[in-house]
Amino acid sequence: MNNVVDSSAWLEYFADTKNSGNFVKPIEDTDWLIVPSIVVFEVYKKILSYAGEENAMIILGALKAGTMVDFDEELAIIAANVQKEYSLPMADSIILATARFFNATLWTQDSDFKGIEGVKYFPK
Repeated sequence: MNNVVDSSAWLEYFADTKNSGNFVKPIEDTDWLIVPSIVVFEVYKKILSYAGEENAMIILGALKAGTMVDFDEELAIIAANVQKEYSLPMADSIILATARFFNATLWTQDSDFKGIEGVKYFPK
């Protein structure tokens, strides 16, 4: 089963917080891990601002263990429809669209996704 891990869940995993255990399996099962390019942007940006470029590059290596997915025209159309259906912010729409395109489970702790089919939501 394919998995997409939301940026918030990646950050929990790397910070080794109390919620990080919820995301170990989908992150470490790299054969089934799909990584949207917008997640790379969000995670890299956050680590860069808090821990510097060297640490951000280390984290990037972990993200690249999965299958990287670029945001293209097809995903843009799916994301626009997802945004219309759920009124999600742009990045969240792209992440959910990627999960849907790959028939993947989306793992998150972002409350914007709470109650959406195909999403494993864990409150903060």
